[in-house]
Amino acid sequence: MINPPARRTLRRTRTAVALLAAAALILGGAGPALSVAAQDSRSRTPKPTVVLVHGAWADASSWNRVIARLQADGYPVRAIANPLRSLSGDAASVKAFLETLTGPVVLVGHSYGGAVITNAAAGTPGVKALVYVNAFAPDAGESATQLAGPDSALSVPDPTTVFDLVPPALPPTAETDLYLKTPTVLTSFANGLSLDDKALVAATQRPATLGALNEPSGAPAWRTIPSWNVIGTKDRIIPPGVQRSMAERAGSTVVEYDAGHVGLMTAPRTVAHVIEQAARASVR
Repeated sequence: MINPPARRTLRRTRTAVALLAAAALILGGAGPALSVAAQDSRSRTPKPTVVLVHGAWADASSWNRVIARLQADGYPVRAIANPLRSLSGDAASVKAFLETLTGPVVLVGHSYGGAVITNAAAGTPGVKALVYVNAFAPDAGESATQLAGPDSALSVPDPTTVFDLVPPALPPTAETDLYLKTPTVLTSFANGLSLDDKALVAATQRPATLGALNEPSGAPAWRTIPSWNVIGTKDRIIPPGVQRSMAERAGSTVVEYDAGHVGLMTAPRTVAHVIEQAARASVR
């Protein structure tokens, strides 16, 4: 017969053994799972940096609504200043910025910014995808003005009817700054925005030089880098047909949306979605 103190000691021993066995079972089962999870975390590829390049008559803030969505989805984003002085100089400025980054980059251009990224990405190994948003995608020797074609709202016999020239001397030179006249912003450039937002665009626009818009492009990066093209079907600055022709020539993945020239502001969800498509494809 076991006396009471011995019985209590036996119960404590059995309890301790049971707890140790349970702990071993839990740790033994969870150990491999935790190890796999840690390996998955270590092997997970970081998201590429998205670099956004604005076009003429805009600045980096034109991307604000797109930036908010990309950042909410965990993408590192840089919306950089495009000097708008000359195509070659603007591309060199963007290329210099790209060389400060590590890891893969998705390079995005709006409007004239598309011509800039076409040149800046050439010979830049970190750029894994190009995204054109209502943008020019020139081939070698082509300029933005040439590509816009006769159906663009900016292609008029007398440029002074759509542009304010600074300085106002005629004829303009390559260094002449071009500002859009307010009626041009309201009816053609910023169609789709509210009246208040149109007025804000007109008031804050940054000019491009005549030389930048007329300068021929160099060898295009889209020949060697996968590209996506977001085409606004209501664009009055770069007509949709022109955008389609450039996209087809580049072999781009095409998404059309019901937007005017500043679709990055009026339909940021669509634009961000396409950029993320390109980002996912670039790291496969």
